[in-house]
Amino acid sequence: MAVLINEKKMLREDMLRDIGALPAKYIVSSDSGIYNNLVELPEFLSAGVVLFYFSVNREPSTHRAIARALDMGKTAALPLPYPGGVMSAREILSADAPEAGPYGIPAPPESARIIEKGDIDLIIVPAVSFDRDCYRLGYGGGYYDRYLPGTRAYTVGLARERLIRPRVPREAHDIPVRCVVTEAGAIYARQGGGSV
Repeated sequence: MAVLINEKKMLREDMLRDIGALPAKYIVSSDSGIYNNLVELPEFLSAGVVLFYFSVNREPSTHRAIARALDMGKTAALPLPYPGGVMSAREILSADAPEAGPYGIPAPPESARIIEKGDIDLIIVPAVSFDRDCYRLGYGGGYYDRYLPGTRAYTVGLARERLIRPRVPREAHDIPVRCVVTEAGAIYARQGGGSV
């Protein structure tokens, strides 16, 4: 267990260095390709309620997709984190950047309407990296590990093709997303392996 945690930590540090070294031109072009592939997914098109994350730094951008969802009349939400790795989904009415939340990450205010987990159709899950089986290497806070079990929502990860790994370290509680969208297309979890 401790060995696996250390392996994840080391890979996370390596991946963050790799992300920092990506050319700016590639960031822009891959963001565009990821957006185009995401908004064409049948699960995105049919979703009435989407839980996004508000991308920062060099994460695959979610800003255009949030705006697109709102333009399509969908309900859009962002996570509001709490201490202890717990979060709630809160509705947003604009694609503009919300103010920094409890951990310096853009998040809706406490006053924003809570979206119940069972009402969410699609969850866009952040990660440092994904592998070809749709498992994720998260940021280490455990928020999505706690939030995803039991949800009926279709889960999608966004990743730059250059950062996809053959395999990321996995623990028993790790849950793959159903699909990873890159600028090159969509990678689907093996049947049965990606359900949550």
